[in-house]
Amino acid sequence: MSRGLNATITSSQQVNWLTVHQFAAPILAAAGSWPMVGTPAWCALDDDHPAKIAAIYDAAQHWALRVDTCQAALAQTSHNISAAEDWPALAAEILRRSSAISDGAYIPREVA
Repeated sequence: MSRGLNATITSSQQVNWLTVHQFAAPILAAAGSWPMVGTPAWCALDDDHPAKIAAIYDAAQHWALRVDTCQAALAQTSHNISAAEDWPALAAEILRRSSAISDGAYIPREVA
């Protein structure tokens, strides 16, 4: 069921390589072989040649794999940062220091 362009634009941007691969696999299997997308051999093919179309699907699944793995790496990095510090305690300490500064109780270091 198609949700339309507006629904697609506002939906999740998460990429799932496996779904793309499963969609492309039968098209690639039917083509058998194809040149790398964008190469002179690919450019020389007619636009409706099965090998030219297969090359585009192959490139799409490689791009989806790249995006999928980058998203996974970013998510892992986010979890690592979250676990690296007691962020609520750090925020409380920063607020405490800000209050001390505004009360005049904080004395900054001076270089001798």
